[in-house]
Amino acid sequence: MSDAIKVRFAPSPTGFLHVGNVRTALINWLYAHKTGGTFLLRIDDTDKERSEARFEDAIKEDLQWLGLTWDETMRQSDRFARYEEAKQELIANGRLYPCYETADELEVRRKLQVSRGKPPVYDRAALKLTDAEKAAFEAEGRTPHYRFLLNDEDVVWQDLIRGEVKFGGQFASDPVLIRADGVPLFTFSTVVDDHDTGITHVIRGEDHVSNSAVQVQIFEALGYNIPQFAHMALLVMKEGKLSKRSGGGDIRSLREKAVFPLAVNSLLAKMGTSDAIELAEDMASLAEAFDFGKMGRAAANYDEEELLRLNTKLLHDLPLSEVKDKLEIEIDEDFWQQVRANLHSLAEVKDWWELVHQPITPVIEDAEYGRIAAECLPEGEWNEQSWQEFTNAVKDKTGRKGKELFMPLRLALTARTDGPELPKVFTLLGREKARKRLLGEAA
Repeated sequence: MSDAIKVRFAPSPTGFLHVGNVRTALINWLYAHKTGGTFLLRIDDTDKERSEARFEDAIKEDLQWLGLTWDETMRQSDRFARYEEAKQELIANGRLYPCYETADELEVRRKLQVSRGKPPVYDRAALKLTDAEKAAFEAEGRTPHYRFLLNDEDVVWQDLIRGEVKFGGQFASDPVLIRADGVPLFTFSTVVDDHDTGITHVIRGEDHVSNSAVQVQIFEALGYNIPQFAHMALLVMKEGKLSKRSGGGDIRSLREKAVFPLAVNSLLAKMGTSDAIELAEDMASLAEAFDFGKMGRAAANYDEEELLRLNTKLLHDLPLSEVKDKLEIEIDEDFWQQVRANLHSLAEVKDWWELVHQPITPVIEDAEYGRIAAECLPEGEWNEQSWQEFTNAVKDKTGRKGKELFMPLRLALTARTDGPELPKVFTLLGREKARKRLLGEAA
């Protein structure tokens, strides 16, 4: 395929990334890598009040952690002069016009339209203003915002995911493109950026379909080539809507849980597609398998349990060399081989190590039961079957079973009511340390 393909991911630095917008970045990255194209990271920071440098840094850090490196980068805040040029071009062409209504005035009009059973769209009253009326508003201290004059016609495009999309322009309200403070809004600035940077494919969530319809007309009004669109179904989760400001599925919390990037990418690349969700071999294989035709239109459900399942599978196959620098403690190869099949996350390695190698104070509720259990400890070399041999002997000697059999043993050996699986802990402890703990001695 052509190497002229160019896509972009354009986050606003107003919060941390969550799996919803990371999925957008990932799909753009996969498509670029499959086609030999270019992946642009654009920071949409025209909203100076809410944009923060710390969020921009965090976005870049999270993307790099995920392996979603970019070929080019830019910031919208560096391009205000260019937006002014495009603004003047639209004004000269009669497609951008100044409006002087306040927010309260517009709200009164909307309520009046609704009460009369009419759609609450802008009535284009500003188009009828005379120069004298405009001057009078400005003498009052009003600064105009600018609206784009939509053509009253259908906007139609062939979406790479949704198929034919038809949007009735006659039912839409002329959108504000420039705020009264002179700041260009996303709907306008992104069109100028996509043209100037040569974006060929705009891949984003289906919540942008109405934006795309308006932007098609802006592209046309400026004489720009219109990119191809692909609108993905959104992600939902049990707790509700994903949001980088309200929280939910944020990448930083996944990093803190020691989730591996490949597990995240494997899940997000396959959610909502016809492919089975499974752990990918690497990012290259994810890119090779990517196809817009596999993406469904129904909302995809994000389940962190599914992510942790993939993460566990990955963890069980990794050599110590690939996790050593991510651990809080130093462990040897033998210990890693012993515990990795029982891990759900890297954070558990420390628990296993401390439980086996650091002294604990056993919890003994029945000293006599502990003494009998200690006498039942098997002799010789211990293995995975030693626990079964041990508990059968204790059961035969005491008559206990179920919780009455196992909970006192867990409390003595680990001082916990839950935690790592006892057969493995038992094997790692060894006979002497297990004997001391069963007898209530710190070991």
